[in-house]
Amino acid sequence: MTEKSHLIFGRHPVLEALSAEKPFEKILLQQGAASPEITIIRQLAGKLKIPVQVVPVQKLFSITKKNHQGVIGFLSLIDYFSVEDVMLKAYDEGRVPLFVLLDNITDVRNFGAIARSAELSGVDALIVPQKGGALISGDAMKASAGALNHIHVCKEINLIRSADFLKLNGIRLYAASESAEQKVYDIDFSVPCAIILGAEGEGISQELSRKADRQFSIPMTGTIGSFNVSVAAGIILYEVMRQREKAG
Repeated sequence: MTEKSHLIFGRHPVLEALSAEKPFEKILLQQGAASPEITIIRQLAGKLKIPVQVVPVQKLFSITKKNHQGVIGFLSLIDYFSVEDVMLKAYDEGRVPLFVLLDNITDVRNFGAIARSAELSGVDALIVPQKGGALISGDAMKASAGALNHIHVCKEINLIRSADFLKLNGIRLYAASESAEQKVYDIDFSVPCAIILGAEGEGISQELSRKADRQFSIPMTGTIGSFNVSVAAGIILYEVMRQREKAG
């Protein structure tokens, strides 16, 4: 699938796709554009919980030079799942649930690489925000080496609510932080848990970080500061696998 094959543009094509409840990553609307079709697009997108961004016309033309009529939609390349369904499935099958929450991670290649490590490590689902996360594009699919076709992805309106839901259902939250005194190998990953990862530099939002039962860091001896977030994810998930294999 090519990078632009998931684009649809024009008022009627986008409206028809919405009416058919096709899964969208997001919809871009031109600033100042108004018509009955655009009003209905806004309404349907809101009903289906699809992010809508209002952007200058130059942004739309940077994506396609064709007659977009002020509307461009990004169709999703994957299906999305609910956190509750994935969690219940894991418990019903007698497995110890394992989730990864991604906060502020916008780089599609990092996202794809994390998905690859997660799928290989037995993660039940990646939990991502509806807004502010990486677009699951052709580049993300390529970076995941096909993993995004196999691992569950849950797109949530609010990661804070998702964190609260997980905690209420017996899942511990562990946040990766460069400043944490506890090391990754000091954390008990054999229990039902969710690992929170934040973007490099920006890190995990303070509100989400406060939800964590524990914070941990990866030991480092070099001088350049930190691991790339996708590399950090691989290190952490390897430790999870090691502990769970030892325990089981």
